Amino acid sequence: MLTQLLGSLGEVLHLQYLLPLAIGTWAGLIGGSIPGVTITMTIILVLPFTFGLDPLQGLATMTGVYVGGCAGGLVSACLLGIPGTPSAIATTFDGFPMTRKGEPGRAMWLGTWASCAGGLLGAVFLIGATVPLARFALQFGPWEYFSLFIFALSMVAGLTEQSLLKGFLSGALGLIVTTIGADPIMAVPRLNFGSEFLRSGFQFLPILIGIFAFAQIMTDIERMGTGRAPEAVATPSLAVSHLSVIWEILRRPFLLLWSTVIGILIGVLPAIGGSAANVMAYDQAKKFSRHPEKFGTGIPEGIIAAESSNNANVAGSLVTIMAFGIPGDAVTAVMLGAMIIHGIQPGPLFIAQQPRVAYGIFAAYLLAHPIMIVLQWLGARFYLRVVQIPKSILIPIVLVFCVVGAYALNNIIDNVYVLLLFGVLGYLLVKFSFPLAPLILGVILGDQI
Repeated sequence: MLTQLLGSLGEVLHLQYLLPLAIGTWAGLIGGSIPGVTITMTIILVLPFTFGLDPLQGLATMTGVYVGGCAGGLVSACLLGIPGTPSAIATTFDGFPMTRKGEPGRAMWLGTWASCAGGLLGAVFLIGATVPLARFALQFGPWEYFSLFIFALSMVAGLTEQSLLKGFLSGALGLIVTTIGADPIMAVPRLNFGSEFLRSGFQFLPILIGIFAFAQIMTDIERMGTGRAPEAVATPSLAVSHLSVIWEILRRPFLLLWSTVIGILIGVLPAIGGSAANVMAYDQAKKFSRHPEKFGTGIPEGIIAAESSNNANVAGSLVTIMAFGIPGDAVTAVMLGAMIIHGIQPGPLFIAQQPRVAYGIFAAYLLAHPIMIVLQWLGARFYLRVVQIPKSILIPIVLVFCVVGAYALNNIIDNVYVLLLFGVLGYLLVKFSFPLAPLILGVILGDQI
């Protein structure tokens, strides 16, 4: 295992793999730092550009987006008090108060170095646990897989927001979507009502772009002009002593390790996500603290716990997709779709059949963290300016990328119509308080079930 990992590290360090990894990490940092864009939307926008790459280049790019996005969310969380991603919610609790105290550089770099430390500790679990879990999964037959997918589908209960019934209805709608078109065994047409548009069914990527990206854009447009502009930090000084920041993290080993473990465990459980890991680790740090009353006033413990957990969560999510072929969250759902597009079947046989790609993902995950540190250092001020772009300019650009991404999948206009259809559907579901995540989970698991 160690020999293969070292060989893959050497391979990914070649420019043809290192450059896509760095570009993906940079895109993740930018997307993560813009409130409302989310890692999911960023990885969807990047995905079409990976179609022409070989599988390892494409998956290295998206691994970089995932790692960079988790770290990018802390930029706006610390500097503007707005979490750039859901997985940076708890980072705002102490990050923004620390910035208001006049220490924006300390707040941002505490989060960045904690993200790097948590992610690298999570890599130990990713590399050590994936192969044994995949070997265990190789003993599965059709009934075991069916049971596993039904278990994964039961996570709908955890994804419901206010109404359990609405969550189940959303998940059932996702399952129904997968039955439209020709069945995969006998090619018998199902639920097409004589329509050529419905005969071939719906592809996963346009559905995902429509449900998450387009519906989010519609919601943002509706909210424009009704809310106050966020309070910006005027030309903050981000200068900081990196050695002192690293020492602040390392002299709290229990906090770092426990927050990392929480992130990994929540990542392994399908469909829970980084936001839960972020908040739970923060809550645990507060419970174990000798001075819980100081949390929320800008203390380093809150930032360290929140950020180390959400990057460790990435490692846990990658374990689930690589060992079992089940997406742990929306981001790994897109990565699963990318693997299929590149002709790779995720699941227990993935590592045995594609060891080069599997260990390449391990190597890309490890290298993405030091790359993220370098890019964060080079572009911290630029990220702050991007965060302040008016949504009236940002939304049309994102919308164009969404349409191009859907069209580029097969170069057919039908995919754009699918994006529009599911964008409107997603918007209506949000308006009537139906959760979107169960629908996507149903779409992902429907064919496999």
